[in-house]
Amino acid sequence: MNNAPIGVYDSGFGGLSVWRELRRLLPHESLLYLGDGKNCPYGGRSRTEIEGFAIEAVERLVEEGVKMVVVGCNTATTAAVETLRKRWPDMPIVGLEPAVKPACLTTASRKIAVLATAHSLSSDMFLDTAARYAEDVEVVKVVGEGFVELVEGDMECTAEAERLVRKAVGPLVSMGVDKLVLGCTHYPFLRPTIERVVAGSGIEVIDSGAAVARRVEWLLERYDIAAECDSQPVMRFITFADEGYRHRLEAKAERIMNIDR
Repeated sequence: MNNAPIGVYDSGFGGLSVWRELRRLLPHESLLYLGDGKNCPYGGRSRTEIEGFAIEAVERLVEEGVKMVVVGCNTATTAAVETLRKRWPDMPIVGLEPAVKPACLTTASRKIAVLATAHSLSSDMFLDTAARYAEDVEVVKVVGEGFVELVEGDMECTAEAERLVRKAVGPLVSMGVDKLVLGCTHYPFLRPTIERVVAGSGIEVIDSGAAVARRVEWLLERYDIAAECDSQPVMRFITFADEGYRHRLEAKAERIMNIDR
């Protein structure tokens, strides 16, 4: 047993979609969320830059005494997760991959779409996964232009969000796609708008947040580091940006918790 917190790291607000799933599945676990904020968005950055940001973030989480790290950012996972695991070999580190495998295994039309950042869609990790599971499936790659900025600006429910989602996702409706994979943790916050745009087309929207939470649960049991059942969980939020950004992280997390109640 270990009542130390699980560290969750993202470029900004996006990893809160993973944080939400961890809260749902593991209510006794304390969580320390690090939303970079200072360097967000990561999508247009070089791999070297993103790797540096990720190392700095995990160093901070380790200093804070976490027992495990969840890299709640698809872009940071593709750029840095192997480096992080080599640097901290005794620390369980969980990365994110778009749910390409389940989409490929369940598609009836043999055509899926993956909505992600340009960096994630061109990464070796994504290309390897697609090659492994999409041998007879067509994968349409779509960049969510401006999506991260919408979520960071708390603009998910605006006319601008509707416009950008329709521009990116709308063309998929007539393309025969039946699975749409959300490959960035910011994108689930736009899921209501995305689902409205594809409504009636038969397209199922998929993200990997719940699967990541189940993986974390399995690792807690494997390493015998789950929190005690009677522990009182503590939720903390830190950032490399300013105090105002940290307060916004807390506020967004509180809204998520209120919706789930």
